[in-house]
Amino acid sequence: MSHQRFQDCIQACVACAVACSHCATECLKEEDVKTLSRCIQLDLECAAICRSAAEVMSLGSEYSDAFCRTCAEVCNACAQECEKHAEMGMEHCRECAEACRACAQACEQMSTAA
Repeated sequence: MSHQRFQDCIQACVACAVACSHCATECLKEEDVKTLSRCIQLDLECAAICRSAAEVMSLGSEYSDAFCRTCAEVCNACAQECEKHAEMGMEHCRECAEACRACAQACEQMSTAA
C-alpha cells in the first residue's frame, strides 16, 4: 500500500493532533481547570492516537485501517467533550471539536476504503 492513498487522512490526523494539543494547553490556562480534566485527558489521548495513525499510514501499513477505526472513535469522543465546552464560549474547544469531527470522518472513510 502506498502512503499516497492515505494523504488526506494523514493530513486530517496531523491537523487534529495540533488542534488537540492546542486545546489541552488552552484548557490548562482556564480558571476552573478541574472541570476541564476530561477534556484535557481526551485532548492528549486524541493527539497521541492521531499522530500514531498518521505515522502508521505514512508507512503504508496493513494495519492502517485498524488504527484509523480507533482514531475515529477517539476523535468522536474528544469532539463530543469539546462541544460541551464550546457551548460555553471556549473557542479552542470549538476549533478542536471541528478538527476532531473532520479527522473522524477522514478516518472512517479511509478504513472502509482500505
